[in-house]
Amino acid sequence: MNERITSHRELLVYKKAFRLAMSVFELSKCFPREETYSLTDQIRRASRAVCSMIAEAWRRRRYEAAFINKLNEAEGEAAEAQTWIEFSVQCGYVAKETARQLYQEYEEVLKMLVDMINHSEDWILPASNKRAKN
Repeated sequence: MNERITSHRELLVYKKAFRLAMSVFELSKCFPREETYSLTDQIRRASRAVCSMIAEAWRRRRYEAAFINKLNEAEGEAAEAQTWIEFSVQCGYVAKETARQLYQEYEEVLKMLVDMINHSEDWILPASNKRAKN
């Protein structure tokens, strides 16, 4: 629950996604130069977008629909990162075991995001009282 959480950086799902994005970054440093503007850029962008969408969701939790939408976008970016990981293996840039571990960690992130979406009422801010007009 979010009673004690004051920042998106404190969310376990954010921490996991951030560590994954940094792992992807380090791993992608070894990709061939000809992949700079394709696979390297795409896998880095998707992995980082998971974190940024979680941060945006956190700041939009006054509105349940906006909160869910951003978490749904994070979910999509995590799935995209998994796809790029698969391409990295097929292209011979990443060892299967390394990719399997990253893929599984993204599965954990996905499960956490889905749980937050399915229980959004636990995360959104309560409606504030409207100010009385003088």
